[in-house]
Amino acid sequence: MSDLYIGRLAALIEQASKTNAEAFETASGRFADTLAGGGLIHLYGSGHSVLPCQEAFPRYGTYVGFNPLTDPRVMWHNVLGAGGVRELLWLERTENYAEKFLDHQPLNEGDSIIIFGHSGRNASGIETALYAKKRGIFVVAITSKNNLDKPATHSSGKRLADAADLVIDTCSPIEDAIVPVKGWSRPVSGSSTVLAMIMTHELIARTAQNLADRGIELPTFASPTIAGVTLHDTDVIYGVYRERMLEAQKKHLPAFQAKMRGEK
Repeated sequence: MSDLYIGRLAALIEQASKTNAEAFETASGRFADTLAGGGLIHLYGSGHSVLPCQEAFPRYGTYVGFNPLTDPRVMWHNVLGAGGVRELLWLERTENYAEKFLDHQPLNEGDSIIIFGHSGRNASGIETALYAKKRGIFVVAITSKNNLDKPATHSSGKRLADAADLVIDTCSPIEDAIVPVKGWSRPVSGSSTVLAMIMTHELIARTAQNLADRGIELPTFASPTIAGVTLHDTDVIYGVYRERMLEAQKKHLPAFQAKMRGEK
């Protein structure tokens, strides 16, 4: 039997590569501006869209400057029961929740953010995009434009793609699964999360090259299985990351304190 999933996924990757050529260049240039200026590239998603955030940073082959905004309440830790999928599916669709989480995050003017969401219709991602844009943050949505034919369900009338400054299209089909099975009524093997991760690594690579062209190199994680690399090297990079995060938090503090006082 020839492969059922890999060939179909490879075709979608090729399609997405061609579709997003210009968007990749624009996004990576803006991301490089953010990092060169000492800012952060934030990463946000809920449900399975948390996984591209975790894949992007920290891991071997990525570098200081990324900040995954992983909210445990919109990540599933169990199938049923406490921390289960049904809870997060409800919460990520609930309006006015995301702001409560984001208020405590070091989101500053000049930063960038990547927001993941296959359908682009959940309140969690849409409200994160709107929140970030109000604060002068460059917003990139990684979503499937195939879902744009579906009406918005958020009270703003927007979908994630509508709320972003730039859209990276995964080209994943609406149903996400891409392998039809003879004798089954529905296809299997999801594509959106894998494609989102691939789009993210393309942005990571292009941003690094853009920085290199400016003469900038950022501390990059490497596996300690490589000769000459130790766990101490990793700890040093975490130290640099902590310093960058502390600076971002100090910059964010006045705005946070003002909001807690009820000021706009």
